[in-house]
Amino acid sequence: MSKQIVSTPSAPAAIGPYSQAVRAGNTVYLSGQIALDPASGALVGGGFEAQVRRAFENLSAVASAAGGSLADCVKLTLFLTDLERFPVVNEIMQEFFAEPFPARSTVGISSLPRGALFEVEAVMVLG
Repeated sequence: MSKQIVSTPSAPAAIGPYSQAVRAGNTVYLSGQIALDPASGALVGGGFEAQVRRAFENLSAVASAAGGSLADCVKLTLFLTDLERFPVVNEIMQEFFAEPFPARSTVGISSLPRGALFEVEAVMVLG
């Protein structure tokens, strides 16, 4: 099976040796997105909620570049540096996803790249 690399300037450029997303057949694997501003590459200000929203916006931009949308996501993995903030993520997630919601795992971790507080990655199935 061939794979297609997905890239868009509407989301932050990869900050390492990886692709924003890879499509294999109808499945798209979206790399983790943190709250980097696509234009500047800097972490957005405004605290935790702003970071969560920006990360989901970045994920949405990559999903769109792959020919889909967040509605096509079947699996999310969330990474939080403070699991006490999990209820906030649940509230914001409902701004970006409608029922039926994708499957999801949440992982508490000690740190993320660039000092981010939140990261999200996804698997999307098209058509």
